[in-house]
Amino acid sequence: MAWPNPFRKKDENTRTAWGYTFQLTEEHLTPEQTNPLKFSYDTLAEEALDRLNAISPPATTALPRNSPRHLEKRALDGSGIDAAPPAPKRDLYLLLRDNAATDEKVGQLWKHANTVPEWVDWRQIARGQEVFYRYGGASLTGLAYQSLLGGMGASRVVETLARTGGFSTKVARHRLFETTQYILEITRSIDDIKPGGAGFASSLRVRLLHAAVRQRIMKLAQQRPEYYNVQKWGIPINDLDCIATIGTFSATLFWLSLPRQGIWLREQEIIDCLSMWRYIAYLQGKLRRLRVSRFR
Repeated sequence: MAWPNPFRKKDENTRTAWGYTFQLTEEHLTPEQTNPLKFSYDTLAEEALDRLNAISPPATTALPRNSPRHLEKRALDGSGIDAAPPAPKRDLYLLLRDNAATDEKVGQLWKHANTVPEWVDWRQIARGQEVFYRYGGASLTGLAYQSLLGGMGASRVVETLARTGGFSTKVARHRLFETTQYILEITRSIDDIKPGGAGFASSLRVRLLHAAVRQRIMKLAQQRPEYYNVQKWGIPINDLDCIATIGTFSATLFWLSLPRQGIWLREQEIIDCLSMWRYIAYLQGKLRRLRVSRFR
């Protein structure tokens, strides 16, 4: 735990949560403001995904690839090792890119992602990436044990993960590796995060993946209302969940994880890192409801 400030003055606006003490201000959202966010979500990504599914329908069954179990099953069922390999999985980013010019809804999502907001300062984002690698070991430790695993303990996140097999040993390990790879891609270099870069592409894949998961759960919930309680948990991967995710991967790291490891970032380092995560939030469609104010 970070060392407490013995000189901090406490009043009726002082709050302490998960070992962190702060002052409640007018810029903090109230429960009345956050509750509706459980029922709003990234509709643009879902509409674009519908069009991509129409253009290139997904496979009805997902076969394992490059797996000894897959080869063993093919041998046992008589298909033979020399049989034709299964078709490769769709790459939603390539589908999005290749159909942006010919489909209106797909083009809207592609245009949004490739339109760099005026507040983006590439030099500042590059400094944020450098800060991440400066404290790379401690950052990955904090993200793994507090942001990722800690986030998997949040009630609404649990409800979504449980319905996508997210708590099985194989899926949880794979998700941990995928998330780590994604973080490395968006922090590796400024060119990787710019339009066309590896981190840029992965951000759009994540955005479309979230839309696909949301659609799948909602479709099953319509068929069997007891499968998922929308009124209680909200729309899967809703705006409030997305805001919380960005917070656990940025603010939680700066003000909880790193201080608990003896690392206190300078104010400018925090501002630079926040600028990086703000752009990531934009690419993933999370800035529609995310209020960004000055650092204090």
